[in-house]
Amino acid sequence: MKLGIFTAAFPGKSLEEIIPWAVTNGFEALEIACWPVGKADRRYAGVTTIDVVDLTPTRAEAIKTLVKRDGLTISALGYYPNPLHPDPEHRELVIGHLKRVIQAAEMLDVPVVGTFIGKDQNRTIEDNLEEFANVWPPIVRFAAEHEVKIAIENCPMIFSNDEWAGGVNLANSPKTLRKMFSIIPDVNFGLNLDPSHLIWQMIDPVRVVGEFKERLFHVHAKDLRIDREGLYENGILSLGMGWQVPVLPGFGDVDWAKLIGALYANGYNYVVSIEHEDRFFEKTEELVKAGFLIARDNLRPYIH
Repeated sequence: MKLGIFTAAFPGKSLEEIIPWAVTNGFEALEIACWPVGKADRRYAGVTTIDVVDLTPTRAEAIKTLVKRDGLTISALGYYPNPLHPDPEHRELVIGHLKRVIQAAEMLDVPVVGTFIGKDQNRTIEDNLEEFANVWPPIVRFAAEHEVKIAIENCPMIFSNDEWAGGVNLANSPKTLRKMFSIIPDVNFGLNLDPSHLIWQMIDPVRVVGEFKERLFHVHAKDLRIDREGLYENGILSLGMGWQVPVLPGFGDVDWAKLIGALYANGYNYVVSIEHEDRFFEKTEELVKAGFLIARDNLRPYIH
């Protein structure tokens, strides 16, 4: 198993700048943020470490040489939009870019693209599943044609008033994941597991690892602390708003020893990618780097 980082925490930094720092500090893999240039619409999104729109075969070969020279691997390309957005024009734009990310992954010999399923928060789960069954099979087939796996993240996407209630990502619970994998049983359609999003939903991450072990393509290392005072003030009907606090691995309620032990026991042998979203370590580049190092030190005893 390898320990990596997600470059979305380094907006404005080039791959040529990130790689030496990652190697020097003992990281073995990069998940590379691939949003469209200048399209940030929320925190930790809109980061373009690789511009897939302008990616040429020559540039792709240069990136592969750069990464391999320093002994790194690219674990995944990451782009997390809403492909089930109710606005058809928006939906078309993000699916078009997602396909470009898939094509870039093929050019770069990257086996995985991490993304969101998306959701129309104003429609029922059942209606969204019907739309998923229409929209997503062609995307997954497109990825298969380019020999790429699609790894969907289990994030409800409920952090702000414009996402409440319901959230804007359908893939957020075992029941829904089970239904989606029955609709699309394709072997290149799986999960980018983020245990932090399970904690505040009172879902056991270790059990999720066991049930979906055949679908585990990638793993995010992000922790979450339940703010008990915020929970008292807002209650569970706020759906996490006001009391779910993303933090560095080791600072929250995820039991990393049990989780990584479950990954090993269930045959996962790929990358654990640190997704840095801790507000206390984000105001400066030095704080971001310190956060990654703290996460590294908390996780490294379990990953070899």
